[in-house]
Amino acid sequence: MKLGILGGAFDPPHVGHVALARAAVEQLGLARLLVLVAADPGHKRTTAPAETRLELARIAFAGVPGAEVALDPHARTVDSLEEHEPEDAVFLMGGDELAAFEHWKDPQRVLEIVRLGVALRPGVPEAELREVRARLPAPDRISFFEMEPNPVSSTEIRARVARGEPIDGLVPSGVAAAIDRSHLYRD
Repeated sequence: MKLGILGGAFDPPHVGHVALARAAVEQLGLARLLVLVAADPGHKRTTAPAETRLELARIAFAGVPGAEVALDPHARTVDSLEEHEPEDAVFLMGGDELAAFEHWKDPQRVLEIVRLGVALRPGVPEAELREVRARLPAPDRISFFEMEPNPVSSTEIRARVARGEPIDGLVPSGVAAAIDRSHLYRD
């Protein structure tokens, strides 16, 4: 049984996150997907409270086969992975995250615990990602998979909501409804 792990702030979760999850489940043959919502991400500030982001993620990933969503109390990936001690797991990320992976807390330990599944998408050239992989310890534990481009970001979505602009097509419809119902991201 192969486990995929996708972590993030999900402030809010958007169609790019869901597309990455679906592509990974399909292309990497994942039986389960654990989506970890960082309660207090160490690398960025969040706007919505952790419980709200958890609920939005549950809505967003509800249709992804084998997905379960949980709150992650750890600020750093390595700390979360050491607590979970997953077997036969692949940690999922976008190419932009791999480009910065060398600067994560203890990337070598992350690669000892899990393999990395990196989504190739526009914005970071594949040649650059292959160079990063070659510099890392255990490059054989890093594999790439393809996903359809989804030029969307949580920052952009929050800004659109704050300006009163529509977010249709940028987030799953249930997430858009929950944001509207809760008056999230409005100034």
